Amino acid sequence: MKKPLIIVESPTKIKTLKKYVGNDFNIAASAGHIRDLPVKTLGIDIENDFKASYTNIKDKSKIIANLKKLAEDTDDIYLAPDPDREGEAIAFHIMDILKSKTRTFHRVLIHELTKRGIEEALQNTQKPDVHKYDAQQARRKLDRLVGYQISPLLWQKVQRGLSAGRVQSVTVKIICDREREIRKFIPEEYWTVTADLLAQLPPEFKAELIKINNKKAKISNGSQAQAILQDLEKAQFFVSEIKAKTVKKNPLPPFITSKLQQDAINRLKFSAKKTMVVAQQLYEGIEIGTGGPEGLITYMRTDSTRISPDAANEVQVYISQTLGTDYALSTPRFFKNKNNAQDAHEAIRPTSVSNSPEKLKNFLTPDQFRLYDLIWKRFVASQTAQALIDQKTILIQAMGKYLFSVSGSTIKFPGFMMLYSPPEEVKEQDIQNLPEVEAGSALKTLQILPKQHFTKPLPRFTEASLVKELEKNGIGRPSTYASILTVIRDKGYVELINKFFIPSELGFIVNDLLVLSFPGILNISFTALMENNLDDVEGGKLEELQLLKDFYASFKKNLDMASEQMVSVKGVGIDTGLSCPSCGKQLNIKIGRNGHFLACTGYPDCSFTSNYLRDEKGNISIQEKIVDHTKVKDCIKCGKPMVQKEGKFGSFLACTGYPDCKHTESINGNHQSVDIGVKCPEEKCSGHIVEKKSKRGKIFYGCSNYPDCKFASWDKPVDKPCPDCDSPYLIEKESKREGKQLKCPNRECAFKEHQ
Repeated sequence: MKKPLIIVESPTKIKTLKKYVGNDFNIAASAGHIRDLPVKTLGIDIENDFKASYTNIKDKSKIIANLKKLAEDTDDIYLAPDPDREGEAIAFHIMDILKSKTRTFHRVLIHELTKRGIEEALQNTQKPDVHKYDAQQARRKLDRLVGYQISPLLWQKVQRGLSAGRVQSVTVKIICDREREIRKFIPEEYWTVTADLLAQLPPEFKAELIKINNKKAKISNGSQAQAILQDLEKAQFFVSEIKAKTVKKNPLPPFITSKLQQDAINRLKFSAKKTMVVAQQLYEGIEIGTGGPEGLITYMRTDSTRISPDAANEVQVYISQTLGTDYALSTPRFFKNKNNAQDAHEAIRPTSVSNSPEKLKNFLTPDQFRLYDLIWKRFVASQTAQALIDQKTILIQAMGKYLFSVSGSTIKFPGFMMLYSPPEEVKEQDIQNLPEVEAGSALKTLQILPKQHFTKPLPRFTEASLVKELEKNGIGRPSTYASILTVIRDKGYVELINKFFIPSELGFIVNDLLVLSFPGILNISFTALMENNLDDVEGGKLEELQLLKDFYASFKKNLDMASEQMVSVKGVGIDTGLSCPSCGKQLNIKIGRNGHFLACTGYPDCSFTSNYLRDEKGNISIQEKIVDHTKVKDCIKCGKPMVQKEGKFGSFLACTGYPDCKHTESINGNHQSVDIGVKCPEEKCSGHIVEKKSKRGKIFYGCSNYPDCKFASWDKPVDKPCPDCDSPYLIEKESKREGKQLKCPNRECAFKEHQ
């Protein structure tokens, strides 16, 4: 009898599936997409209804051959890639490769890799979802049309290697817009007045002035604050009113993808990318002592807060047995989805609430444990009783015209907060303990303190707040956030400094050019509308072809206009408003091989160039050139002294034997190249490996003979040959999980040695 074949997306799922389906099925993995648009051409026939020309991915030839071989012996193929749009596209491409007149394909949507989840999925197979596939196709084509037609413009006008993306470019715009708001912000001065007071019984407490003559207290300067202090010097303070109430607080729903990313960034200090990688591991299956891997959480790409009735009932039993009946609900709590939420998947939750974090701790890596603990507690808390919080506010009068206020709160019943406190909750140590007082009772004044403040601009975006901003504006989808944040950093458009995103000079330049030439694509509302349109394609409400035609009609006009009118930063450059100190003509920002710099528009008659600085307001100033003739070191080529000089692209060391010896070495900021005692591994190169610092401040390792030798590595080379292959050196790697080790730099060699 022919065995049916299950094809999953990730090879790591195979072990988990085998545990539950045994020998009843053959199981194989596609290892992600097996087909894609061609790399070197657009791959979309615009004139022929945007037909896509898919090709087999070069590195997947062995996988495809294996799938074909396994499919020879079966008439039933169960397509079980991830239950989302990308998974649907993978399923359709597998069908196209394995299609046969005698073969039947079944779509299997596995939301949790457990016995129950797998059995339910196999018993409730579906037809492949053509609408979901169309939505993925529409997104892929839109991204290709934008990326492959705008990016060459940027290569021509700015520099090679740049890219534009339908969603990534809007994300960069959001960061640039926020930075410009910060730069133009003018702080305003204001003052607060607080009184340290004492009732008949301790403790003492601080109350803040909130009203003057029944109007909100607005103290603009120190003179006004001092006048109030003089007025209050001999004033009698007394309690005018006590407001007390018990507030019922409900828990947050279980995690959706975006909220999981935000919480993991804030609480665990994970990046969005790391969060998704670890969540994928928990979903695909981990050995927990049950005779094989087991999926510990439901599918982690979802924007639905829905949970199954079985899971809701299971957690109520668990809460009653572990926390007590006071913490359990009489009926499960269900949460309403947002209007645009896709309800195909449940919220992110543990597959079995009985698998408590402590029970699994010994089976998980530290990162897996911390993320699982967060998911488990948020889910259980979502089904736990309300918290009851006693809040008390004391209003205090002075002289009949000044009203002070102080608030405090205590937890009457913790409820769900026993497990998970919402991020906005005030920490107990920050809450004042208030004395027992009665209305009309007098208070003793210990001191009255004025304090100067200044208004602050909106903060720069962190990873968490940027994900929140993208989600709020409907830009992209939660499953794409991690890759978006990675791409905009890798392309050099933004930098993550002290956990805040700051646009680079390149980011501002590219953003401004794109906003001018492609206002639609860079419009936040337009991008959000496009996401809704893609959802409509998935729901069968909008045709893929109509979406593409509507988009491309206006895009093509902008593209043609930009080809002619977009400013060339390579040629003309960007106006700075500064005048050349040599000839008085305009200075523009230009971008060269090694970065951006100021150049006189009077070239070639005037060849003035300079580095420049921007202050916190974004104003540009010329950076004075420095020439330091103090000997720094001896030249490694000729032995003559080397001195520091300043060139178009920053400081560098130059041999004083020039022009007979043209050896130079780079200096980045205060970081001088340091020889690490390893010979350059490149053939026929006499250089040594030196430690350097990139423009973003990241350490890397390069050859001392640069630019003649281009060897470079982010990992530290070690002067030790690989025993398994012909690599003349190893690299030093370190991770929390595996510690410090030496590895072979050759990707095809798996040699590693623990230190």
